[in-house]
Amino acid sequence: MKKVVVKTGIMLLLAGVGCSAKDAAPAAPPPPAPAAAPAADSSVDSVLDALDQRGQGLKSFDANVRLTETDESTQLSSTRTGHVWFQKKPADDARLRVLLDKREDKTKIVNEKIEYLLDGGWLDDRDYNKRIEVRRQILKPGEKMNLLKLGEGPFPLPIGQKKEDVKKLFDVTKVKPDKDDPAGTVHLLLKPIKGSQFSRKFSAIDVWVDTKTSMPRRIDTLDVKETTTRSTELNDVRINPDLTDKDFELEKIRPEIWNVHEEPFGG
Repeated sequence: MKKVVVKTGIMLLLAGVGCSAKDAAPAAPPPPAPAAAPAADSSVDSVLDALDQRGQGLKSFDANVRLTETDESTQLSSTRTGHVWFQKKPADDARLRVLLDKREDKTKIVNEKIEYLLDGGWLDDRDYNKRIEVRRQILKPGEKMNLLKLGEGPFPLPIGQKKEDVKKLFDVTKVKPDKDDPAGTVHLLLKPIKGSQFSRKFSAIDVWVDTKTSMPRRIDTLDVKETTTRSTELNDVRINPDLTDKDFELEKIRPEIWNVHEEPFGG
């Protein structure tokens, strides 16, 4: 296994771990019958089972996304909003595009477009206001990244993971409903187990799971020093839409007026 560090500001929340094709695990047996969607009174195991089964049948999704970063000492926050597209590809690969076109704080909302595309082992990071584009090769040719697996993708989502595997990394508890919870969700608290890879990054991860779709609706991460909370909210989620190459196409730019930089793997 090869550790790959991915740095993309507010967007990417985790470091990644790539698995080469030659080291890929053999084909898994057919998945069991789908787990029932979690209800408000579901147990922790039932919610984790539903998340596992959601991942097994997930080929693609898109959603409106809201990313908020809050300073815990001052409670000042900054939010970016936009859209996210995800699609599985053959050979245990996937691609992800995130377009964030507005930034807001307590006093104003401004048009400020940034965009990310992760595809084919390359991460494209664009700032349209500054006209800066950085393309980073984050995986060796032939390596793959499971974007939904804990520790590999940009979002800490326990989707498509056996509950036994999740519990090896986290102490998972169910949190009582609160008036500020997203409607129709079940709230789980994941506390990293000491010595795990996540204990070096996070103090806690909160996940609100939609009771109809079994998809996370909101994910909050508190860093290990407990200074910054990063919140990812997914709204108007479409499960398994028919996405095409056009959905992962970046806008044409004029290289002569942009600062374009490319970083091959290991560069």
